[in-house]
Amino acid sequence: MRKPLFLRPLTEDEQHTLHEGGRSSNAFVLRRCQLLLASARGQTARVSADTLGCDAQTVRHVIAACNTHGVAVLTRRSSAPRRTPQAAFEAARREQLRTLLHQSPRTCGHPTSQWTLALAATTADAAGLTARPVSGEALRRALARLGVRWKRAKHWITSPDPADMRKKNGATGSWRSP
Repeated sequence: MRKPLFLRPLTEDEQHTLHEGGRSSNAFVLRRCQLLLASARGQTARVSADTLGCDAQTVRHVIAACNTHGVAVLTRRSSAPRRTPQAAFEAARREQLRTLLHQSPRTCGHPTSQWTLALAATTADAAGLTARPVSGEALRRALARLGVRWKRAKHWITSPDPADMRKKNGATGSWRSP
């Protein structure tokens, strides 16, 4: 069993800041101060989590961050990713992708005549256009950078009945001849 994680000894300024934050109108600051003060009193993460209605791992994360960064953990940081994903297709590869998609999938050995994002992604990977396998969403983003909007393929069902068009026109009130 792991040793319980507790808050390091606080300076007087840090204690004062935490007590002031315990009266804050900002819910984020208030919750963090409550977690840290409970740990300073010797409560374990699980007991603090049960008391405050959150997960024990959340308490551990806050304590560890406070042990490292001090009372700076009372400031809410951005929830945006710290690094953005790199583009799966470089500019030259995107043009090759456009060329690939202007062909029928049958020329690439697929048993269908319509591209799907997943099929295009696996074909692009097999053709060596990407360094690693990509998702259909990554392929859609690459096409968006080219100014191409991906629209789902539509399957038009046609009837083998030679009078089908006449029947459809009669049903809609339009009496055009085929």
